[in-house]
Amino acid sequence: MARFAVGDIQGCYQALRRLLDKASFDPAVDRLWLAGDLVNRGPDSLRVLRWARSLGDRAVVVLGNHDLHLIAMAHGAPAKRRDTLLQIREAPDGEELLDWLRHQNLMHHEEGFAMVHAGLLPEWTIAQALELARDVERELREAPKRLFELMYGDEPAKWSDALDRADRHRIVINAMTRMRMLNRAGEMDLSYSDTPSKAPAGHVSWFDVPGRASAATPIVCGHWAALGLMLRPDLLALDTGCVWGRQLTVVRLEDRAVFQIDCEAVWV
Repeated sequence: MARFAVGDIQGCYQALRRLLDKASFDPAVDRLWLAGDLVNRGPDSLRVLRWARSLGDRAVVVLGNHDLHLIAMAHGAPAKRRDTLLQIREAPDGEELLDWLRHQNLMHHEEGFAMVHAGLLPEWTIAQALELARDVERELREAPKRLFELMYGDEPAKWSDALDRADRHRIVINAMTRMRMLNRAGEMDLSYSDTPSKAPAGHVSWFDVPGRASAATPIVCGHWAALGLMLRPDLLALDTGCVWGRQLTVVRLEDRAVFQIDCEAVWV
């Protein structure tokens, strides 16, 4: 058995299947870690969800910002102008797929690796981050409408143990599904999406903050297409911009072997 981790798929079903064939992924014995953003922008979000759900416990999924947006739309949030999610909402099994997606996690931890879509705030240990993720997941399953009514927004931008419930949920979601960089005050800059080298003075990538409490555990993540593939002892960043016409990437966790395919641009 092997564990494979794949970056942002975003509805690129055909590319995903070609990539897994190249990596010799066997769904009968292997497990596939999906680092969030299964849907939106690409043409086949519905097929991606159906296939991921069909894997059962062979798939380990964490939610990305686009996945949460899809679930939020089912609870009254407005669609965005260029969303490609209507196919899921109108599918005969759409409600079942949305319910399955709503029961996935924000964060996963297993056998020496953690996985989250975007990142972890520097103050959080792995244990604390898991506890915070589980609290949001309970709200997502038990009171999703209440969660989504308060989810949108960029504040608070900095962690505090004194945050109330709504602010705590919002900052956990923003960190785990949207964060890339922090400014010199230690606040998330959720508007920045370019490469670290072009960032404003004083900005630092979330994974390079000195003294990061989670640094001893390798973290699998996606979300940052401009960053591209980055493999180092504490990080496996896997978003290589498939929807932008770059690559889709999967890494076998046991030996960090990398498999990639070129993608056709579907989002410009």
